[in-house]
Amino acid sequence: MSSEVERRSRRSGGRPISVSFEFFPPKTPEMEATLWNSVTRLAPLAPKFVSVTYGAGGSTRERTHATVERIVKETRLAPAAHLTCVAASKAEVDEVVRGYWDAGVRHIVALRGDPPGGVGHAYEPHPQGYRTSADLVAGLRHIANFEVSVSAYPEKHPESPSFDTDLDILAAKVEAGASRAITQCFFDNDLYFRYLDKVQARGIDVPVVPGILPVSNFKQARNFAEKTGTYMPAWLAGRFEGLDDDPETRKLIAAAVAAEQVFDLVDRGVTEFHFYTLNRADLVYAICHLLGVRPPLAVEGQAAA
Repeated sequence: MSSEVERRSRRSGGRPISVSFEFFPPKTPEMEATLWNSVTRLAPLAPKFVSVTYGAGGSTRERTHATVERIVKETRLAPAAHLTCVAASKAEVDEVVRGYWDAGVRHIVALRGDPPGGVGHAYEPHPQGYRTSADLVAGLRHIANFEVSVSAYPEKHPESPSFDTDLDILAAKVEAGASRAITQCFFDNDLYFRYLDKVQARGIDVPVVPGILPVSNFKQARNFAEKTGTYMPAWLAGRFEGLDDDPETRKLIAAAVAAEQVFDLVDRGVTEFHFYTLNRADLVYAICHLLGVRPPLAVEGQAAA
């Protein structure tokens, strides 16, 4: 085992590092090929689970379901299907949930979902639907014995008036049956640890897994950050300055920045990561390799050497 992996293992108290990956359903044949190349590339790393995003509306819902079903049928991965309660009645959502159970899915990522008009528009529950994500979690647990993950916001949800309100919502989701929270991406690790302190002080005792977005396209990441109220440090912008027309160097910088972030988290005791892959495998694979998360045969071969 390399000295770097040994150092990370010591810093994590010898506990193994685990990962999960997030994908989104493809819209075109070309995007589908990219997705499945990424799934094939990352599957040997034996992630704890892989999640597939979901949006309101029939076409997105159907693509999500088709992607999850294919993962069940063609891989050994454990899929976690995203599910929202936007623009759908309870009966419609429950039908989707039962379909997932029948397909062999045992893990749901339960989300309220963004308003149909997008971030910044007022959220209006469906008149016959689940009103909140906590209601959705309770509904899932009533239907079947799903593992349920939910979202968490180190910088609070953009619509929450305060951190206290945000923590009340997280507590309600956990009380309804959620067993894990996955954070929205963040770029300043201190924000994550300050959030953990607030969560623990509130008496919420489920794992709060950091969601990591490797910044392969800085402009897109900055636009996302502006829309969601995610703090983007000036030093991060500085790393990508002058590279708009240099994609190869951007890739190298992206790997270095993401590795720096996850190494700092490991050094401070974190052992589980959720990667937002954007259906691109190479950067995530490289970060996992640096963390010591490698295909079993590669690890065995390294140990034998």
